[in-house]
Amino acid sequence: MGILDKYQTLIIFAAIPIGLLIGQIGIIEQYAENFVTPFLFVMLFGAFLNIPLNDYRKAFKNTRFSATVVLINFVWTPILVWLLGRTFLSGSPILQIGFIMLMVTPCTDWYLIFTGMAKGNVPLSATVLPVNLVLQVILLPVYLLIFGGISGTVDIQAVISSVIIMLILPFILAQAGKLLLKKVRTEKAEKVHSLFGSLQIILLSMAIAAMFASKGNDLLASLNIVVVLILPFLLFYVINFILAQIVSKGFRYSYENTASLTLTTIAKNSPMTLGVALLAFPDEPLIHLIMIIEPLLELPMMMLITKTLLIIRKRRIKTTDNTSFQAD
Repeated sequence: MGILDKYQTLIIFAAIPIGLLIGQIGIIEQYAENFVTPFLFVMLFGAFLNIPLNDYRKAFKNTRFSATVVLINFVWTPILVWLLGRTFLSGSPILQIGFIMLMVTPCTDWYLIFTGMAKGNVPLSATVLPVNLVLQVILLPVYLLIFGGISGTVDIQAVISSVIIMLILPFILAQAGKLLLKKVRTEKAEKVHSLFGSLQIILLSMAIAAMFASKGNDLLASLNIVVVLILPFLLFYVINFILAQIVSKGFRYSYENTASLTLTTIAKNSPMTLGVALLAFPDEPLIHLIMIIEPLLELPMMMLITKTLLIIRKRRIKTTDNTSFQAD
């Protein structure tokens, strides 16, 4: 784990006060918003650039695991988050939309870091990354249409346009970039991949800083929603953690595969949804705030879940050792 990955929570958190501070300068407050989308666009381009095309092919070979992940992430989770939103955020359709939008988009980066920390099956987790990525791009407008479009809360055309600009376009450009990199020396290509890998957290933090610089006052006035969001967030983590253990037991997954399933179905993709939200809902700072708050709530929970998984692993090893001893 590199220094940027190790301290990414602190870096993201530091971007908030920095943005608020520089936003006090009139000219920065006026123009800061213009930089948010470009920062996120380049960040997503780098993320797509670092996913090898072979991973997309491998994903379809792990049929049972991939099918389990797809069912939990794209069938069960949308229903669960809709129910949680209706139960705890019924007083604000905008909060419901932001909550649903965020929670139906599986993580495509740092869940691998936590899978490694939990001694899970990292290669297996990596193979489902392309599936999660492609399906969330396709299904996000569908979920928003189903859960918000009927009530008129969501302009589905704006959502589709933002998905094309912030997801499909950087994805296509990244594939073109891969073809170009094949024509240069391996060392140079590796440096480019490494550069964009390192820039992920920096670009996300710069985007957050720019957002707080431009809309800091609006967002600060709405910080009370953190309290409102904590319970549905926590319930999501707890319910999906328990579900992953039950499903894994039913399929007789090894501990390594159980850890992979757990973390793959819990972590969320706030940077991607932030980019889409900025274009689809430019005048809804509450939705933007949810995307910014989520990593600050999610990362401590991911640490706690990782620790819990390691305790489960220790117990499994101890049980196996005891069984072997009795057999001897």
